[in-house]
Amino acid sequence: MTTPATDLNPARITMYGAEWCGDCRRSKALLDRRGVDYEYVDLAVVADGADRAKAISGRTNIPVVVFPDGTHFTEPSDAELSAKLDEAAAA
Repeated sequence: MTTPATDLNPARITMYGAEWCGDCRRSKALLDRRGVDYEYVDLAVVADGADRAKAISGRTNIPVVVFPDGTHFTEPSDAELSAKLDEAAAA
């Protein structure tokens, strides 16, 4: 699902990415496999999506995955993303 940048819900995970990005496809697949409820901001569709992702991470790398606790990962490995999801589920 592609979400307009103005409709983001801070209580959900938000992932900024693009279909042409292999790391984005990998992280998105992990979230999907785990049944995570998240918002996907497709940088090829959302006009200010790349600017928003860069404002969060300070970098132009994607994906940027933002968690409800305000933390974020840029280009996370599957192990990093899974560990964070496990931590959030235990809280």
